[in-house]
Parts: sequence; C-alpha cells; structure tokens
Amino acid sequence: MAASSSTGSATEPPGLETQWREIDTLNQQQLRAGDSWYLLDKRWYDQWKEYVHAGDQNSSSYPGKIDNTELYEDLDSYHLKERLSENEDFVLVPAEAWHKLLSWYDMMDDQPPLERKVVDLPSTVKVEVYPVEIYLCLSSNMESTVSASFSRADKIHAIHQKIRQHFNVPDTAESRLWMRSTDTSSERLRNLNMTVLDSCLSSGMTVIMEIRNADGTWPTSRPQIMRNSADEDSYRGPPGVCGLTNLGNTCFMNSALQCLSNTPPLTEYFLRNSYLEELNFSNPLGMKGEIAEAYADVIKQMWSGRHYSVVPRVFKTKVGHFASQFLGYQQHDSQELLSFLLDGLHEDLNRVKKKEYIELRDADGRPDQEVAEEAWRNHLRRNDSVIVDTFHGLFKSTLVCPECNKVSVTFDPFCYLSVPLPVSKERVMEVFYVSLDPTAKPTQYRLIVPKAGRVIDLCTALSEATDVPPSQMAVADVFNHRFYRIYQADESLSCILDRDDIFVYQLSSGCVDQDGEEVVMAIYMRERSHYRDYGSGSNSYGTSLFGHPLLMSVPRAQCTREDLYQLLLKRLARYVRPLDPSEEVEEEEEDDEEELYKAQTNGVSDDEGEEDSEEAGPSKKEEEPQESGQTEKQNNCQSEASPSSEGEERAEEEESSSEPDRGSSTEEGQSACGSTDTNSQDATDGDQSAGAEPSGKEEEDEDEDEEEEEEAASCAQANKRLPGRRRCTERQKKALFTIQAVNSNGTTERGMGEADGGFSFSSQPYIAIDWDPDMKKKYYNENEAEKYIKHQSMDVPHLPTTVQLQECIELFTTVETLEEENPWYCPTCKKHQLATKKLDLWSLPEVLIIHLKRFSYTKYSREKLDTIVEFPLRDLDFSGFLLKKTVNSTEPPCRYDLISVSNHYGGLRDGHYTSYARNKDNGQWYYFDDSKVTYAREEQIVTSAAYLLFYQRQDKIRQPTVPLPVPSSSQSENHVSPQTHDGVDGASSCVSMETD
Repeated sequence: MAASSSTGSATEPPGLETQWREIDTLNQQQLRAGDSWYLLDKRWYDQWKEYVHAGDQNSSSYPGKIDNTELYEDLDSYHLKERLSENEDFVLVPAEAWHKLLSWYDMMDDQPPLERKVVDLPSTVKVEVYPVEIYLCLSSNMESTVSASFSRADKIHAIHQKIRQHFNVPDTAESRLWMRSTDTSSERLRNLNMTVLDSCLSSGMTVIMEIRNADGTWPTSRPQIMRNSADEDSYRGPPGVCGLTNLGNTCFMNSALQCLSNTPPLTEYFLRNSYLEELNFSNPLGMKGEIAEAYADVIKQMWSGRHYSVVPRVFKTKVGHFASQFLGYQQHDSQELLSFLLDGLHEDLNRVKKKEYIELRDADGRPDQEVAEEAWRNHLRRNDSVIVDTFHGLFKSTLVCPECNKVSVTFDPFCYLSVPLPVSKERVMEVFYVSLDPTAKPTQYRLIVPKAGRVIDLCTALSEATDVPPSQMAVADVFNHRFYRIYQADESLSCILDRDDIFVYQLSSGCVDQDGEEVVMAIYMRERSHYRDYGSGSNSYGTSLFGHPLLMSVPRAQCTREDLYQLLLKRLARYVRPLDPSEEVEEEEEDDEEELYKAQTNGVSDDEGEEDSEEAGPSKKEEEPQESGQTEKQNNCQSEASPSSEGEERAEEEESSSEPDRGSSTEEGQSACGSTDTNSQDATDGDQSAGAEPSGKEEEDEDEDEEEEEEAASCAQANKRLPGRRRCTERQKKALFTIQAVNSNGTTERGMGEADGGFSFSSQPYIAIDWDPDMKKKYYNENEAEKYIKHQSMDVPHLPTTVQLQECIELFTTVETLEEENPWYCPTCKKHQLATKKLDLWSLPEVLIIHLKRFSYTKYSREKLDTIVEFPLRDLDFSGFLLKKTVNSTEPPCRYDLISVSNHYGGLRDGHYTSYARNKDNGQWYYFDDSKVTYAREEQIVTSAAYLLFYQRQDKIRQPTVPLPVPSSSQSENHVSPQTHDGVDGASSCVSMETD
C-alpha cells in the first residue's frame, strides 16, 4: 500500500529516503527542559522503519495510521500502562518529528497524542513519561478526593492553586498543606516554592489542604487520618534516643547521622537555633542552606523526646539532590556520606561570605610553629564555621625529593583521620580434601597460605599435611552440587572467597595434559524423576543434581561406558552398596500392558528385583511411532525393536534420560545402562536386533548361544504379531546407574559419544551418574555420602587478628613513597618525582573522627579487613603523636573519650551499618540499628565491625544532666522503645522498608 493511499487527512509524504533522513536528524537533537516529546508505539515505529528502508512505497510493510493502542491501559480513559520501557514498548520523538509523521500517516481515530515534557532533574535532563499523580482533598472532608497530574518540576504552589480552584476555596482563606504517604505518616509542605521532586511527592500520595478557623485556630494540629496513635502522641522518651527509619539501603546514612547526633557541641549548636543566624545562602560552594536546614529538622525531631523513630526522607532527598552519587537506594559507604555531610554543613554555615584568594607558602626553613600558625590563620580566612570549630585539626606534611633531597614542609587542615590497618600477608583457608582411597571420607583442613599466592600454594600447603604431591591435586569450587569453577594451578587465590566451598581432589597421576594418556573427568550425581517431562516439549525424564561431584583422572583407553561403570563402582564403594549375586541375574514374566504402564509412569528399571513392589521384571518400553530423525537404531533387551521405535524420540530418551531399563548389548544399549557383562562374549553389532548373552552364569558353547539367539528372535517376531500377549522371558544383568555425557551445568548434551560406546571430549569432560529414584533409595547411602572428617587443624581456634588503635595511628605517621599515579612536582628538579611523604599530627580538634580503612583496594585485589582494632573508651592519649608540644598550662590536654562508633557488618558486596553512641544527657550507651534502639554495655562496643570512631576531648565533656538509666538484664536485651524488628516504627514510620 502506498503512503498516499492512507486517509484523507494525511498529506502527501516525501520519498521514503527523505522521510527517514528527516526523522532520523530530528531524533538526534538534545533534550531541553520544557520541550515536548511524544511517545510512539515501538512496533509501529519499527514497521515504519522497515517500510522506509525497503524503498518501495507499495511494500506490504506499510505501517498504516499511527497506532498507540498497545500503550494504553484501556481505550476509554486512555490511561498509560504501568511500567512501560523505552525502546522496548515505545520510542520518544521530538515534537517536530511527531508532527511530520502525523501529517504523513495520520493517527487512529479518538486516540490522543502522548505528549510529555522534558524536565530538569538532579544531575539529568529527561522526558517525564509518567507524571506524578496525586490525590487532593480538604481536611474537613478527606473522603472526597480528586486525582491530578503534576510534573516533578512543578512548584508546590501549583498544587496549592489546583486545590483552591477545584474545591472553590476563597482566596482570602488562610490555608496550609500536608503531604500524606500512608495512613500513619504525614509531613508539612512549608515551602510552596519547592518543586514536586524536592518535596518528595510521588504518585499515590495525598496532599491535604487545611483551612484556618475563624477563631484563628487550626482545626487540628495534623489531619485526623494522619494523626499517630495515642501512644505516639503521649510518648515522652529520653531526647536523642530515637531510631531512624531505613528508607531502603539507607542504613549507611542512619549510622552516620546517629554518630553526628550524639556529638554534643554540634547537636547543641542546632538545638539552640544558632545555625539560623549563620546560614550562608550565597556561598557558591554550599547548598543554599538546604543541607543545614534539613539536618536541623532531623536533629530537632530526634531530640524532641516525642518520637520512637524519625523518617529522614526529606534529608535523604536533599543529600541526593546535591550529591548525585547518593541518588536512589543503592548501598553506600557511611564514611563517604559523612565526608559529604560535614563539608556541606561547613559550606552552608560558613561565616566567611566572600572567600579571598590566598597564596600558600612553603616553610623554606622557617620554624614549624610559625608555619603552622600561618597555615591555620589562612585556613580561617576562608573557612570559619561550627564544623571547623568542632572537627578540624592540623597535620604536618613533609615531602623529600629522592633525587635532590629537597624538603618541602606544609601544614594542612583535616576533618578526620583515615588510618590504615596493618595487613597480614597470609590468609586462612578451609578446604575439603578428597582422597583416592574410596573408603576414606573427605577431610576438612584449615590451611595458612600467602594472601597474594596462587592455587599451587594452596596445594603445597595441603601437601604438607597429606604427603600427596601438589601435582596430583585438582582444586575446584563446588556450588549447588556442581563445579562452579575448576582452578588452574597458576590462578590467583584472590579469586577464592572465604565463603566458597573449596574441594581438593587427589588424582591418580601427576599433571594431566589435554592430549595425554589420562583425562581429568568431572562427575556429577543426578536423580531421574519418576515421570516423563512432556511439558518441556519432549518425553524424556527430568533429572536433578544431588550429592558432591567428583574429579577423577581416567586413562583415555578406559573412557568407555563399560569401563567407566566399573571404575565408578569402585570409586563410590563407601556409600554405594553393590549388587548381591542373587540380584545380578533375574528372570521374570509380566503382562505387556502392566509393564508398559510401569515403564511410562514410574520409570522403573525393567530388570529390578521381584521382591519389592517398585521393582519390575524384564519388559520393554512402549514403542510409539516417531518421525525418523536419526540413523541410530534402538535395540531393546526384550528382543523387540520394530522400525517404528527407531526414531528421534527414542534416541533422545537414550541420550538424555539414560534409562536403566535398556539392557541391550549394542552400542545404544551400553549407552543406556552401561551393564554389559564383562565375562560374556563380544557385543553384537550396533545395527543388529538380537540381545547379548546375559552375564552371571557359566559359559556355554556356541551351539547353545545360537539356539538362544534364534529363540529370542522368534519371541520378538511373536511379540510383533501379538503385542497383547505375554513376552518371552529373558535374563539380563541389573545396573545400579547409568552414565551420560553432560555439560558443565550437568545438563545433557548430544553428540558426545562414539560408535564404540566411549566418549570423546574436546575440552574439560563432564559426565553424570544417573540414578533411578528406586535404585538410589535402595543402594545409595546419602548419610554416608555426606560424612566427612575434621582434621586436627580445624580444632585450632581461628582467632581474628587484633591490633591496637595506637598501631594504626603509628602506621598513619610512617614514611611512605608516593605512587606513580600521584607524583610530586619538585621545584628544584623541575619535574615530577616519586618523593617520600610523612604525615605528623600538629594539632587536634575538639571532636576527633578516626576512620579505620577496612576496605582495601589495589590493582590486583579488593577486600574488607575484619581485623579487631582495640580502641579505648576513655583516656585515649595523643600526646605521644603530637609534634606540637604543650608550652603552657592553657593548652588543651590530648586525652579523648569515645562518644560514638559507626559499625559495618558484612563484606564488599553487601553489608549493614549500625552505630553505638553515648547520650550526652544521661551518659548511657545505646545501640542504634535503623529504627531499633537498645541499651548497650561498654564491653559490647569494641568489635571487628568498628568503622568510624568519634572521640571528644575530655576538657569539653560535660557531666550528665539527668540520672543514668539502669536497665535490668532483660531490658538490656530489648528495645528501648516499642519498635518492631522489620523497621515499622510505631505510628511515626512511613512504611515498612527493607534493611540492607
């Protein structure tokens, strides 16, 4: 259909190449706030692209009218479907491109265009596909609500006006707005000039207008539906003993806030409203006072004594607005948040309104005291705030050029000390060793290996305990009953995590080459289901992995199913019961229909014993006509092999299910059961139909063999003619399990067998031992298979490394050489040099924050150090670390007491932050875990999770002003206030959120 033959309202379009060029050019334009873009159904757009690229206006790919039907929830309201994805469900085109397409192709009748505005969001400009849909109502009648859509860039004032217009509120009436997210959470919308985004309004929330009464009072302090419970309204608790709701991976923020909240000089500064006079709205480096105001709101709520827990939603939004790395709800570092917050508070409260340029001078041999005083004065000329008064100190930096020995001395301010932890050069690893001895249980060892070592070092350490050469060991990571990874000897140990289950297998020989005489074979254990999996598109039996996998070195000459079966029987002898002689050869007759039923429904082997009800005698599988898709023929033990059973489905069952009821001596029979008699004569050719002579009996002469073969053939013919009659009885050998070539995941792969019943492998070979459920239950001892022995090395307690805080500070002040990525420019040599650098403490602040650098990042590894740092709760003496010596009695002392700790539990990939803090009013220690608050004892505070330490100088610590609460032993284990464990904080919580 040609474009010109569409509807009458569409104009004559240009040529197809011109259409594509014009639209493609318009789609390249940048997003600009306020512009309009339109949504187009992705399928229609793709059809249009195919049409214009075809170059034929009469092409059958003509898209027709623009049709966005698939984007609408229904065709009555034309409401957009939820969770549509750009470039999957729709595409966005600018307004000019939309109008061109509309003029060329027209649009389906009654469908409204999907116009959306470009909004300027924090750190990004995007098309707002889903505007915010908010419910509006009056506090006097909250049952009557109306829905309205607003852009995230709209001001709250627009919502205010919309409510007035819809509910006919007089302009003279004084009103105020409330934001409600749930029935138990509400906030005032004080600033009408804030945007919808900054106010944390989202779809589904309700904005309530409250109108002042004629007597000047407000109808309610909060709308009744938002009023918290009576317990919350009447709650009076210790100020500062207040949890913070986890908004979703915000425990890092809550931990840092609790530490700052329990920093007395900073909290008192905000509670006294001193910050109001020092807000700096003009500082280009600040946040226009918004971070300070948001932080003040949180502190005042926490220290009001009227909340079990506070929801820091507005504060979180402010932080994300000014620091895009904290947008969303990803996990972050509490130290990074603390660094940003202290810097933001400093700039918002900086008393210096206009910063002057100051040229820094080197010491040039001047006395340290003079240079230090000059550096501090210069610092205060540009930076003067409560943060500087409370947290800033001064350290001395000494750089020495390795070439000309030029010494450069500067004094630099700091807000916290990031001290390194001594890093051990060794690590402890736990492994399970699997010996070649089939009767020996796996043994668990605890080994000490080089942290920067390789897998061969792990094998060497294990070799010292087992006297097995490292070359005869294979190391693997086992996960979910399969090999997650098989390691090479030269791989780094940093690839192995402490939580990995590492197995080391003894091999029968040394290093096995890929083309050598032996091959290392990975062996999985699988259990077949009782029923065929017809729903997956085939009629094969499903399998599931179980037990522990094995690694074995096998001679290539023995990679046949028959030889592997015997090798595996020996290897599994500890927990696999062998067959009794009476079970090896069986003879039984069964009705055809009954055996077919068992074969189809239970998947029971056709040669299992007679005694148990689940065991069946010799029979054949139901033969169903199949499409001929394979040339391989099926030869069944029951002497019936009609051409209709030689199709693709039959071969698929053999390859993927490996059913034990196939007892044929042909190649496919061996593939299925691996049970040919090792004492019988050579198996017949794979294309023959006669079964092999069963094992378990003495040899007979050739005449007897021929007679039995003829008898079996005649039985097969009889069964073909009369399938409902009884079959001829036959004797065959029982197999415990079958063997199947699989991939590394333990799922069956085709085409891995050879004509002689063996395996050929192009890479790491994997095979599966397939068990029938009834055979597994009878012969496989699961309890014995799971047993292992603990070596005496496991009895040696693994004590975590412990260091003193003073050791970390000493390490901070040691001489180090600059890295290549961060050289120093020597003014004498006139080039960058890898100078030596030494940091020394000159003066310390009133509150000293010590950051323990637990997260170690290098070019080759990343790790978290769980070293226990012993830090004192009282009398931390820095006099031995300060270069500036006390010259008179007016100098402050160098002794500090601990006031709070930020903890990090977990590893690099995930973790959770909590905090300990000492209340400034009553002196009691508390443990803060998001919205949960519990009493804490001093002996609980020092742990391997300690991450940030807050110390206050002793001369600034005030004595508690209220009696110290003495919790009972039961109270110390319970919440201070009745929060629930999942973070629902009485009635003051917004919603139940997940913790990290």
